[in-house]
Amino acid sequence: MDISKASPLSRLFGGGSPFEALSEHIRQVDRGADLLTNFFNASTEGDWDRAGALYTEISECEHEADDLKDRIRLNLPNTLFLPISRSDLLELVEAQDKIINKIKDIAGLMTGRRMQFPPNLLAPINKYIQVTIDTVHQARKVLEELDDVLESGFGRNISEMIEDMVVELGKLEKRADEEQIAIRRSLLAQESELPPLEVMFLYQIIDWIGTVSDRAERVGARLQIMMAR
Repeated sequence: MDISKASPLSRLFGGGSPFEALSEHIRQVDRGADLLTNFFNASTEGDWDRAGALYTEISECEHEADDLKDRIRLNLPNTLFLPISRSDLLELVEAQDKIINKIKDIAGLMTGRRMQFPPNLLAPINKYIQVTIDTVHQARKVLEELDDVLESGFGRNISEMIEDMVVELGKLEKRADEEQIAIRRSLLAQESELPPLEVMFLYQIIDWIGTVSDRAERVGARLQIMMAR
């Protein structure tokens, strides 16, 4: 593309797709989600030096995502000749940003308190984390189809494919909810054997992991709303 002939929005994003920064933003979120798996492995092993290094990497993803969010918010013109509105774009990037913020919160609290889950909860918590991260991956995949949808003018086949991907995202989020319920029940059964303060923070982490999958599902919901307008 000749950048000199591109629209103001395209020039803002280096002459490429006007949604390039959105895609880069969700990739930073996705990378942070992958790092969370490694972080939990390190914390389980009691390797707090490695866990601390991974927390730093997650923080870097969050900072980069913030920079991209600000770039989008500050530079989008008030009027866009696009199939979706400026407000929809801003709400979408905000929904994405909340995912990486919560991932950072999880790693930060666990690092600060050197938290570890009881041995009998390790298998279910790892499964729970993986399903949660799968929801983030699916949200990224849905967004990556956005350019194709726009180029096709929301053609039927592409739109149906996006709808199917969003449905799958909802199924993953539901699975994460089910895993959360099972883990909370297991923790409840052994509360009396653990320090009360530790139990409180374990519940907090369990809830925050669920928040990550909830927020990933909302990205898909936001895309559905955009396509329906």
